[in-house]
Amino acid sequence: MPMILYCCNVKSIENQLMAAKSATRDIQRLKDRERSEVLIELAEVLDQHIAEILRANEQDVLQLEVNDPKRDRLLLTAARIGDLCESLLAVAELDDPTGQVLSSKELDNGLLIEKKTVPLGVVGVIYESRPNVTIDVASLCIRSGNVCVLRGGTDAWHTNTVLVDLIREVLQNRGINPDVVQLLPTDRTFVTELLEATKYIDIIIPRGSQSLIEFVRDHAKVPVIETGAGVCHTYVEASADLDKATAIVANAKISRPSVCNALDTVLLDRAVAATFLSKLSIPFGEAKVEVFADVEAYAILKKGGYAYLQQASDLDFGREFLDLKCSIKILDGLDEALVHIARYSSKHSECIVSQETASITQFMQEVDAAAVYANASTRFTDGGEFGLGAEIGISTQKLHARGPFALEKLVTEKWFVIGDGQIR
Repeated sequence: MPMILYCCNVKSIENQLMAAKSATRDIQRLKDRERSEVLIELAEVLDQHIAEILRANEQDVLQLEVNDPKRDRLLLTAARIGDLCESLLAVAELDDPTGQVLSSKELDNGLLIEKKTVPLGVVGVIYESRPNVTIDVASLCIRSGNVCVLRGGTDAWHTNTVLVDLIREVLQNRGINPDVVQLLPTDRTFVTELLEATKYIDIIIPRGSQSLIEFVRDHAKVPVIETGAGVCHTYVEASADLDKATAIVANAKISRPSVCNALDTVLLDRAVAATFLSKLSIPFGEAKVEVFADVEAYAILKKGGYAYLQQASDLDFGREFLDLKCSIKILDGLDEALVHIARYSSKHSECIVSQETASITQFMQEVDAAAVYANASTRFTDGGEFGLGAEIGISTQKLHARGPFALEKLVTEKWFVIGDGQIR
């Protein structure tokens, strides 16, 4: 049964936030090996409770309409829980990001001055739909010696409650303060309290829609690290291998359309547009991808009999679809593609498909994004795929973290000054 801690009939979350701040001492006293062992045990516990997790998840999923794109983001399966277990074990094997000596010097007066990495402290995360975030954030925070305060969405309440209960049970059974991981009520009245809790929260990370991210950025008094929405482009250049380009674009759009690294806009060089669209129509048609095409692409696809076709408006560019929908625009060359991406990109992940080294180099140097690709699907922008074990999200800003925000970035710096009676 869910712990009474998560009951929504509360007037303030201050007690939970105070408990989180207090728990920083407990997690930071643990040895590196002990933090890893928590994650190894948690992987075993999740595997043992798959049926219970799936029952809770079904309660959440059934509240959404069948055609709601949030269903895929919310849905857990035995295979997805298995992936979470594998991720926990991968994070457990990563090197401890804390205690790393970044610099060390001894001054003429004998003072030893060292700069080391230390945990951030209390990490607050506000997210929507995806219950996998609960495990990812908790594992990364535990491994790096941080406390996490989680505010998931109402639509994932049952799933998140079971997952956090299991995490807290593992912590408690190992003699560790369970307040290292806490789940906040989903009542929106508490969001402002969390965003203004500078006494208790060291950093806030929003993960979700652009509107959520903007709300947090505009209202938080606590420092914010954004994990941005993904408006991702793939530019098929005139020299591209069109079979490879078709496979790359289809994978980026179809494999899991509800995630932030999925493709949103295809940019085509006019020289290859007709041939490429003929090839792309096959996998797109099989997956029933709804295409929002500019005038020229629309004419080509209409002539070819593509069934799921709409004329694009200006609003269909720079739009994160999170669904089996995609916009297409035909351009004259790399410079036009770069201008379009600069205007519409969310600075998440951008790709060029080309066999011209000079074009690839120019694209990758000039495109302003957290991840730039040549001849590969944007779906690889992921902490696990990058060998980071897991991620809290994909940061699209430039301070502190950019790209997959994973274990290595859940630290800050601290100066250690050791003397023997020196005075100034």
